Order: sequence, then structure tokens, then C-alpha cells
Amino acid sequence: MKIVGVIPARWASTRFEGKILAMIHGKPMVQHVWERARESKILNDLFIACDDDRIAVAATQFGAKTIMTSREHASGTDRIIEAVQSIDGDIIVNIQGDEPLIRPEVIDMLAQALGNDPSCSMATVIKKLTTKKEFKDPNVVKVVINGEMNALYFSRAPIPHDRDHNEEAVYYKHLGIYAYRRDFLLSYKSLPKSNLEKTEKLEQLRALEFGYKIKTVVTEVDTIGVDTPEDLARVEKILSKGAV
Repeated sequence: MKIVGVIPARWASTRFEGKILAMIHGKPMVQHVWERARESKILNDLFIACDDDRIAVAATQFGAKTIMTSREHASGTDRIIEAVQSIDGDIIVNIQGDEPLIRPEVIDMLAQALGNDPSCSMATVIKKLTTKKEFKDPNVVKVVINGEMNALYFSRAPIPHDRDHNEEAVYYKHLGIYAYRRDFLLSYKSLPKSNLEKTEKLEQLRALEFGYKIKTVVTEVDTIGVDTPEDLARVEKILSKGAV
């Protein structure tokens, strides 16, 4: 089984244009992601799927393989679907280009979980929620799972609702890294946006609504997605302390 990592990298981020090449300790952000992904023990190959020559040039300079994709894609998954047309692989891991603190062991754990369960078409990473602030924050996506560790639903709302204030209740948030079977990606591109996806603005709901299974993997490692210059400063501070 061949497992390939793809880092979707677009230039025109709404809140932070060009963030993919924002410098962190002398390296562009996407290089930090790529270097960490290269430490994976399970990936057989690794690509950066980009939409701008500036990204491609920078990536080539630090030794990455690149695939040029359209600037019109609405999501990283759409970008990966285009990139996968020229990639030979059984499992494709979507490694977010704006998460420079990604841990290689999380990549390995995710790909392994999907590889071990042929009934699932994709897999993703979740983490226990520890604060009420995150639980109530609509920007923190919550997920409920079944006994087989498959996702039942993802929501921006605080789910499940704890009617009886059960102190033993467990809540999970979704972290934005995915693994997919290649044949699923090729089918997914032809599916129309689902009603739930349109309502919650969460693309993984399309897979659930059309009957595909999503395996979840629990991690204790949190990540920081860089959406603003303030997020970038947080990452710089963490790396300066050598905390990861």
C-alpha cells in the first residue's frame, strides 16, 4: 500500500494573503510543515500542491516536489483532488499547509488507522475538549463518534448536549488533517454539496450525508492553524521556547 502526503498551499488567503510563505525563524511556513511531514515513518512520497509560482519557486528551493493546481479551488480537498490525478498512491494524506506545528507521529497514526479499516473511506484526527470556551466557540468544530471510532456528526454547535450535567461526559474537537482512499477522492469530486455541508459550512459532512464512513483517531497533541499574523506570532513564540 502506497501512502502519499499532499500539502495544499494557496496564496490568496482571505485573512492573511501570502501566509503560506510567511517567515518563521528564517523559513517560510510551508517549509516548516514540509520538514515535519518528511519525518513521517509511513509516507512513501510527499508533494506540495500549490496555485502560485511564488510558492512553487520557494518550495523547489528547499527541495520539495510540487504540483501546480488551479487558483479556483474552494477548499484544500478540491486542490488535492486535482493533484491526485497525477499521483500514484492508495492513501492520500491531506496535511494542512498552515499548521507548522504538525507532528509526524499524528500523520502516521492517521494513515495507519485508515489503512487498517477497509470499511472507511477517509479518516481524521480528533482531540478531547478541555475548556468551555472551545466547546461554545463555533470556529472550533465538534465531533461525536460511535463505539467503532467512526464519526457520527461534525458541528460548529456544542454537541452532544449534556442534558443532565453529567460530569463524566466526554467532548471532542476536530483537527483539520485528513487521510483519504484515492478512489474515494475521485468519487467525492462528483458529489454535489450536501444540505448539511451548506448549513454548517463543513465539507466532511458531504461524505457522511452520502453514506461514507469516516474513521477518527484521538490525539493528545494540539495544533495551531495560522489564519492571522497574531497566530503566526503564537507559533513563533512556541518554537522559540522549543516546546515542540
